[in-house]
Amino acid sequence: MTRFKLHLLFPALFLTLCTVPADAKTPRSSSAKTAFKKMQPCPATGSSKGACPGYVIDHVVPLDCGGADAPENMQWQTVADAKEKDRWERKGCRRP
Repeated sequence: MTRFKLHLLFPALFLTLCTVPADAKTPRSSSAKTAFKKMQPCPATGSSKGACPGYVIDHVVPLDCGGADAPENMQWQTVADAKEKDRWERKGCRRP
């Protein structure tokens, strides 16, 4: 009888959970956002805490298109650029 190897299951489970697209009602990870701010301080203030005037944190690959809610998938984006990107994301990344 073949022994089941759990150490092979966990990476697959992790990848599956990380690639499930989030919808608008899915809570975002505050720890991922905090980690991103530590890695990439605010371009306007240079601070890794608090508000960042004129900028928002954007997901490079949108969550609705299968992007991860992780610091590696985040970037600072101006408010104006974010509004423009949001327009085409709503059209191109709708889930069934």
